[in-house]
Amino acid sequence: MKTIFLGLGSNVGRREEMLQAAIDALHSPELRVRRISPVYETEPLEMRNQRWFLNLVVEAETSLFPRQLLFRILKVEARLGRKRLGPNGPRTIDIDILFYGQTILHTTDLVVPHPRLASRRFVLAPMADLAPEWRDPVTRRSMSQLLDAVSGQEIRKTDFQPVLHS
Repeated sequence: MKTIFLGLGSNVGRREEMLQAAIDALHSPELRVRRISPVYETEPLEMRNQRWFLNLVVEAETSLFPRQLLFRILKVEARLGRKRLGPNGPRTIDIDILFYGQTILHTTDLVVPHPRLASRRFVLAPMADLAPEWRDPVTRRSMSQLLDAVSGQEIRKTDFQPVLHS
């Protein structure tokens, strides 16, 4: 079993329900969600004229290989109504593989760790809540260090906390 971290975000429809549905759909015998970060409401980055996102990070253990995990995520996104209309646009649900253990992977359809992780406060804040000392295998910097180095993008913790069903 590999320890993985997934970033989840939603800014369309009932965002809280969408995040909970994604966590429920991901959790299975081959992908066990162990912990869920606090949820942050975050301003959009590039395409600013859209609703703010709700973002969180889950820590999980999986027996799936990276590409199997990617295909599983794509199925969950499709089942929850994700339409890929363009980069950085509104989405019912977005699930990114942030880390797959300490694996570094570059293929045509998957890059791990997530290539833009170090510039995204909406990922680093919840990641630092869960695993502040976790080190990016590329930069060798901890999540706390990466978070301290990023500026911009307004974020705020919410009161919503998804439930981890056994």
